[in-house]
Amino acid sequence: MYIHREGKKAIVTISVILIVVAVITVFIPVEFIFKLIILAPFVILFLLIPWFFRIPSRTPLIDENIVVSPADGKVVVIEKINETEYFKDERIQVSIFMSPLNVHQNTYPVSGTITYKKYHKGNYLVAWHPKSSQLNERCSVVIKRAKGTEIMVKQIAGAVARRICNYSKPGSLVNQCDELGFIKFGSRVDVILPVSAKILCNLNQVSKNRITKIAQLP
Repeated sequence: MYIHREGKKAIVTISVILIVVAVITVFIPVEFIFKLIILAPFVILFLLIPWFFRIPSRTPLIDENIVVSPADGKVVVIEKINETEYFKDERIQVSIFMSPLNVHQNTYPVSGTITYKKYHKGNYLVAWHPKSSQLNERCSVVIKRAKGTEIMVKQIAGAVARRICNYSKPGSLVNQCDELGFIKFGSRVDVILPVSAKILCNLNQVSKNRITKIAQLP
């Protein structure tokens, strides 16, 4: 396990704040117990941040015919939709809800070429809201496989997660299970699949990025 680079600044910041608050509390003329009460929230935050930004060591599932989960979390949606942003036809949407306690790194579900990337400003509805895929702040990426099939991945901000980091570059080649981006702290990831895909996951299933099978492609 290691700490993601997005967390290093946060760890340094809270460390500095904790040191400053600790020094200040030394000179506050109150009982020792009250000094501990003042310090407690900063100590807890200092301990939690490495957990939020952890990246566990895993052996990735590499299979050109399998769509691998791009996120840790729980499968909350499996349904047919009319996709209007890019494909403009009927697709299957699989949505994974990421709680603040999940790993927040996102990975590519398939290998291929980045053919589309677009960031959308938006609202911050709770991530499980039915309209969050269309109304919330989000970043859409489309990967075209060597066989020609295209898969869309949407990183969606929520009521808690207010920052989406996406490292995709249009025209670049990417490998299955490599890093796509990061969402602080949690939220939701949608995978938009062709209707010919065979879904391999179930509603309410716990998924792990780079490991869980989402679908099989022809």
